[in-house]
Amino acid sequence: MEQAKESAAAESCHDGGKAARRSHHSNETKSNLVSRLNRIEGQIRGIKGLIEKDTYCDDVLNQIAAVQSALGSVGKLLLEGHMRSCIVERIQAGENEVIDELLVTVNKLMK
Repeated sequence: MEQAKESAAAESCHDGGKAARRSHHSNETKSNLVSRLNRIEGQIRGIKGLIEKDTYCDDVLNQIAAVQSALGSVGKLLLEGHMRSCIVERIQAGENEVIDELLVTVNKLMK
């Protein structure tokens, strides 16, 4: 049964159809990412409130920087998991074009 799970997870990363590919994060990882994103969502609502209250621009900008940093952390966690699972599996399956896909993604993250 465990082997079937691993096989299905591997297929979800490199089944050839981009629209059909899915991640296979552990429940712990998903929970961590969702918690972080919920906090970021709250920070965004807070920034909106600061704008509505005419809060001093520097204070708002500092909150925006904090959100950007938090979002960057989520991105790093996702990238690490992606590289350790999907990228490795697709390379092992002979799908070396995944390296180009990864480079495009990393360039987007680094903007």
